[in-house]
Amino acid sequence: MNLKGRHLLTLQDFSREELTLLLDTAADLKRLRYRSELGTSLLGKSVGMIFERPSTRTRVSFEVAINELSGDSLFLSSQELQLSRGEPIADTARVLSRYLHGIVIRATNHEHVVELAEQSTVPVINALTPMYHPCQALADLLTIKEKLHELEGLKLAYVGDGNNVCHSLMLSGATMGLEVMVATPSGYEPNLKVTKISRARAEENMSKVEVTNDAKAAVQDADVIYTDVFVSMGQDKERAKRLAEFLPDFQVNESLVKLAAPHCIVMHCLPAHRDEEITDRVIEGSHSVVWDQAENRLHTEKAVLALLL
Repeated sequence: MNLKGRHLLTLQDFSREELTLLLDTAADLKRLRYRSELGTSLLGKSVGMIFERPSTRTRVSFEVAINELSGDSLFLSSQELQLSRGEPIADTARVLSRYLHGIVIRATNHEHVVELAEQSTVPVINALTPMYHPCQALADLLTIKEKLHELEGLKLAYVGDGNNVCHSLMLSGATMGLEVMVATPSGYEPNLKVTKISRARAEENMSKVEVTNDAKAAVQDADVIYTDVFVSMGQDKERAKRLAEFLPDFQVNESLVKLAAPHCIVMHCLPAHRDEEITDRVIEGSHSVVWDQAENRLHTEKAVLALLL
């Protein structure tokens, strides 16, 4: 199976076999971190990283991943590019494609990333848009498999905002045979188109994707509880309104965790607003795997870079 030259814009574009290849490769790269045969797969190659939003985990993990694969990374703030002065995305894509072997982009508009990929002759990797966060979901799947030893047949309860992370978890979870239950307040459900696609994918894999406004029902007997911030970047003006609608019913606290399976793991993509979407006691508790989850961003991104570039 050859993924070379492919873009990674959304996990909808990847089959179960292809996601399995990415996860297996990531597991090998983690186990053989400095000894893998793929350790020189980016030797002589340069990867540009366009960031329109602040980042800790994404920027650091991608830079380290490129370095550990023997490549060179170029950090490109959006303000440092002519995009900030109105240069068309298509023109930027055509030029960067002649310099670089791949482009990683964290953007404020998903359609701009799609256009960049359409005009680029090198792989474009979506490092976060308001619609999708595929690299995060890959790290999440690897973490679940490490901790619970399988994916198919598990129940994942996502509690919180129906955002980009939620979308990517729905698509990837359905593809890999997980039952995905999404619990949000009314009006904060995931995108209807993404939900429809995820349900169709789940049906193909003998699983299901459900959306509810009842967090307690969603986490009942769940193997995985997942949450994200209630107020994402760019939503600060909505902060008071959102917190009033999300709290206390959608907070991942000890009472909610007790409704899940005894062996459940608790996940958060970080950064966390402690004692808002998740309590300090839970994120520091015995069910939490958030630090392993954060580390796995590095290993899954190495797999993406090695296989696509």
